[in-house]
Amino acid sequence: MSKLSYTKALNRALGDALAADESVCVFGEDVGAGLAGPTLGLQARFGTDRVVDTPLSEQAFVSMAIGAALAGRRPVVELQIPSLLFLTFEQLANQAHKLSLMTGGQTSVPLTCLVPGSGSREGWAGQHSDHPYSLFAHVGIKTVVPATPSDAYGLLASAIRDDDPVIVFAPAAAMGVRQDVTWDLEPVPLGRARIARQGDDVTVVALGAPVHGALAVAEELAPEISVEVVDARTVHPFDWATLSRSLERTGRLVVIDDSNRACGFAAEVMATAAEEMRLTAPPRRVTRPDGAVLPFALELDRALQPDARQLTGAIRAVMK
Repeated sequence: MSKLSYTKALNRALGDALAADESVCVFGEDVGAGLAGPTLGLQARFGTDRVVDTPLSEQAFVSMAIGAALAGRRPVVELQIPSLLFLTFEQLANQAHKLSLMTGGQTSVPLTCLVPGSGSREGWAGQHSDHPYSLFAHVGIKTVVPATPSDAYGLLASAIRDDDPVIVFAPAAAMGVRQDVTWDLEPVPLGRARIARQGDDVTVVALGAPVHGALAVAEELAPEISVEVVDARTVHPFDWATLSRSLERTGRLVVIDDSNRACGFAAEVMATAAEEMRLTAPPRRVTRPDGAVLPFALELDRALQPDARQLTGAIRAVMK
């Protein structure tokens, strides 16, 4: 057994993919220096023609990566901050995502976007703290948010092998997580949730870094409430079957989601559960406020993020 950090897991997944498949390549700003962490040392191992430092133009190098994917490569694009996805939304949603469908399957775009440090990084303020995974799920792009190092490795490995575009959000709050693992790590299938903790009274669905907070709350409440924690792993496609099986036993649902409330991941999970699954109490969600823009001031930043106190209150509310 060895301790593996979240960032090192991403680095290992990229290194293994580059070593196993000559068509895999990496594009991004400062990827040669490994400034964000996941690409550290890869340019020295695989060369500048496969780990490519790009100019400061996200639209340009994402478009270049789409062209490379159409030509038979499997590019991984590193975007250092989540707001850069807004700049490249047209390329990803309107081009990469649709080309296979618009050509009747004659083309594929096996493009992976890796966003290390998504969500709040204390003191990074509004333009660096977004968590827009619901936006990409809404348009139908495969979207994953790993919570643990083993899932960071496994989901990124599966994303690179997938023939469709995949966005991998690596939450800033999870980047320091370390996990005991064996050397042999395996790909994790897209669209398959994980029961992080079994329970009988209430189901808590979490995604990314809030999984760890949900587990801590579940442990604290264990003497009085048996909390099942479902790590969704994938926003789209979501594992509805696992959620349905959990709710058949518990009948109560709370979703914690470190993104904005309106039209978000938590809203979609609750709506589908209410329409199609067994609920014995109205579901609750714990999220950022509607339209939240995280400010520079640390106290205000923390005040807008979903926390253990809010989650505990939501769990107690559905148990009444």
